[in-house]
Amino acid sequence: MLKGAVGSRYAQALFDIASGQDKVDQWQAELEGVVQTLETVRELSRALYHPRVTTAEKRDLLKGVFASALSGTTLNFICLLVDRHRELFLPDIVATYVALADSRRGLVEANVDSALELTAAEKDRLNTIMEKITCRKVRARYRVEPSLVGGVVVRMGDRVLDGSLRTRLARLADRLKATS
Repeated sequence: MLKGAVGSRYAQALFDIASGQDKVDQWQAELEGVVQTLETVRELSRALYHPRVTTAEKRDLLKGVFASALSGTTLNFICLLVDRHRELFLPDIVATYVALADSRRGLVEANVDSALELTAAEKDRLNTIMEKITCRKVRARYRVEPSLVGGVVVRMGDRVLDGSLRTRLARLADRLKATS
């Protein structure tokens, strides 16, 4: 609960500032770069998240690593998170910021799991269907999930469209159990 609340509050504040300065895309790219660096460079993330490393040391480390790569506002924002002991929430804050930016762009994220690799034509057709359903542009991520047996499962925000054979077989089994 706290994780989502913190991520939401900080992301919304930064997004509002970015919108006012017309820097939403720039700051998104910078924030995603920071998160990617923290995921890639384990020593950096260990130091940033370690409770015995002081706030001043964390700020100096961040400034040393990111000063030339980030705008002043983005760097100050990350330092603010460190000052308020919220650095652990950075990935969640960035994810929420990206969701806010995507919503402003009229874009929705979709995760598509399929039993087999979909062809380019199938992906295009599925994208068209998802765009009609949402009335928005869709950015889809495709993943193969053999346990589905057949069909696809689409997750868009809080919506789940389950057209998998696994689910259909489970429903059929439930109906057969209920009738016997």
